[in-house]
Amino acid sequence: MDVLLIIDMQESLLLGEEKYDLAMVIERINRLAGRVRESGGQVIFIQHDGAAADHFAPFTPGWAILGTVHQDPRDRSVRKTRNDAFFATSLHSELMSLCAQRLLVCGWATDFCVDATVRSAAVLGFEVVVASDCHTLSPRPHLSAQAVIEHHHWIWCNLISPHPVRLAPEARILTRG
Repeated sequence: MDVLLIIDMQESLLLGEEKYDLAMVIERINRLAGRVRESGGQVIFIQHDGAAADHFAPFTPGWAILGTVHQDPRDRSVRKTRNDAFFATSLHSELMSLCAQRLLVCGWATDFCVDATVRSAAVLGFEVVVASDCHTLSPRPHLSAQAVIEHHHWIWCNLISPHPVRLAPEARILTRG
């Protein structure tokens, strides 16, 4: 079974600097999630739980999934408190119960939560496909957002893990031809 992990696409990501290509990233995530659902796969929203005083505090407006990201009643969610969606969460057991064969990964932020989750999934032996045009971040003080994305694409493709991490644009994932 294919499982799409949508990482930290929460209202508070709209704070601070603009996120690279955000409107198009959301559009592509919505299309990919629709195809995953139609093909009998599972969508899991990874949701960051921040501290009581921050914008990601559970059950506050900023903690909610972005209103522009389409959710379905069949979707699942996993809450986390660290960058890595596997650390001290139910994600691994949920994936095992689903008999997940391939993880499709997208979301925010490329260099923190997306990266940490990709690396853990790869080391745990999952077949990982990063939706190469479905993750985003703000520019960093020393690198543009595009440079950070390009750098992480190279790293992910060169990880030493049981299965190579693959990259594919949204339009080529779960489509014929």
